[in-house]
Amino acid sequence: MIILDIETSGIDTGRCGIWQIGAIDLQTKKEFLEESRIDDDDLVEESALKVIGKTEKELRDRKKQTQKQLIMNYLTWIKSVKEKLFVGQNVGWDLNFIQNKCLKYGIMDKFREVMGQRGIDLHTLTQIKYHEINGKYLLKDKGSSDMNLTNVLKFCGISDERIKMEDGSKMGIVEKQGKPHNALDDCKLEGECFSRLTEGKNIFPEFSKFKIPEALK
Repeated sequence: MIILDIETSGIDTGRCGIWQIGAIDLQTKKEFLEESRIDDDDLVEESALKVIGKTEKELRDRKKQTQKQLIMNYLTWIKSVKEKLFVGQNVGWDLNFIQNKCLKYGIMDKFREVMGQRGIDLHTLTQIKYHEINGKYLLKDKGSSDMNLTNVLKFCGISDERIKMEDGSKMGIVEKQGKPHNALDDCKLEGECFSRLTEGKNIFPEFSKFKIPEALK
C-alpha cells in the first residue's frame, strides 16, 4: 500500500506543475521524496507559493532535474512496491495530476505499467467513520464537505502544525500560520490517520505523543 502526496505550483491539473513527489510503502516504511523544476509553460498560483513556502524562481530552478525525470524516477520506485494500492487525501487528484504529466511527456505506457487510476480516499474514509460515530457528516454551512486534511487530523487526534489557507482563496489569504507543506511529511500524516481509522493504531513514532481517540480504538 502506497501513501501518495504531491506538491504543485497550483491546483489546476492541466496547467500547473509538480515540483515534489512524496510516497511511503506502508508495508516496509520505504520512502520516496524527490523534487524538480516545473516546466516553462506551467502556471504558478500565489496561494500555492504560500502553502509550500517557495518562490516562483525556486520552482523554476534550472539546476534541478526536469519534471519528466522526477516522474520517471517515481514510477521506477513504484516497481519495487508489492501492494500498488494508493491512499491519500483526495488521492484521485494526485493520480490525475501525475497522469496528465505522463500524457504530456509521452510516457503513459510506463504509467499504466505500474500505476492505476484509482485509490482509497482518506477524505471519504474519514467521513464514513465520522458518520458512524456522530450520525451525520462534517459539512460546511453551505452543505459541502468540511473534511479537509486539517479536520481529518483533528478527528484522528493529531494537531495540524502546517500553514492553512482560507478556503476558496485564489489570492493566497492565510487563515493560520504554520510549517510549509512537504510531500513526505504529508504522507506521514495521511498514513498515520489511515492506520488510526482502519486499525486504531499508531504507526509513526513522531505521532505517538498524540493520543488515539477512544472512538477509533
